[in-house]
Amino acid sequence: MPPQYKDARHFPVTTTPTLEGRPIQEYRGIVTGEVIVGANLFRDLFANIRDIVGGRSGSYERILRDAREQAIAELQAEAGRVGGNAVVGVDLDYEVIGDTGSMLMVSASGTAVTI
Repeated sequence: MPPQYKDARHFPVTTTPTLEGRPIQEYRGIVTGEVIVGANLFRDLFANIRDIVGGRSGSYERILRDAREQAIAELQAEAGRVGGNAVVGVDLDYEVIGDTGSMLMVSASGTAVTI
């Protein structure tokens, strides 16, 4: 791992196909990170009340943010495992899954590269 990064959590991650001023030396392959989180009955109840009276649902926003951050961290870790030190072309997807739609999957995919 190049010395400028202490660990994979510090890898550059971008949705663009390149990193400005940092030429790609080698493509290491496609990497992914997935997180599945379940919904909580009480949180759902309060979110529904919030929907009725208006306003933002802070609890759901936190869940989405945390799940996204975890998926990106997994993506960075996988990039490190394949010898990369950055990830380009990142795509984030959100999907409701489960029979009752009670689970949320956040997936991050991109290309691990060496810069």
